Amino acid sequence: MTTARDIMHPGVECVPAHESLDRAAQMMRDMNVGSLPICGPDDKITGILTDRDIVVKCVAVGKDPAKMTAGELAQGTAVWCDASADESDVISLMESNKIRRIPVIEEHMLVGMISEADLAQHLSEDKLAHFVATVTAAPPSSGQQTH
Repeated sequence: MTTARDIMHPGVECVPAHESLDRAAQMMRDMNVGSLPICGPDDKITGILTDRDIVVKCVAVGKDPAKMTAGELAQGTAVWCDASADESDVISLMESNKIRRIPVIEEHMLVGMISEADLAQHLSEDKLAHFVATVTAAPPSSGQQTH
């Protein structure tokens, strides 16, 4: 049985909710990633911040990324999966929430992230095609997090 732990890439780091978006962008650059989980003061995940979020929801609307925080962009309910979750459960969770990235938790700790690229390396072509078609079928709404 393939689990979330088998699919994920480890070594993910949270951006604190109080951190500025320019610092979050620097973190993404330094880690060579396009998204980071947002964590509150209790280290619980409150959302996902993407490089696209910074551009579309801050820069493109004339806001200052040095003054806007990651927490201001954390919308909706954070979605995550357990490291022991079966591959089919992970895919189902991502498809039903129309998300392209999902944090992986083990014993209340963030241990990794699963992205479309990770799925591409682990899923059959048919499963991957179904996933992509399902997740990209619905346009993002203003209140929905796009991961």
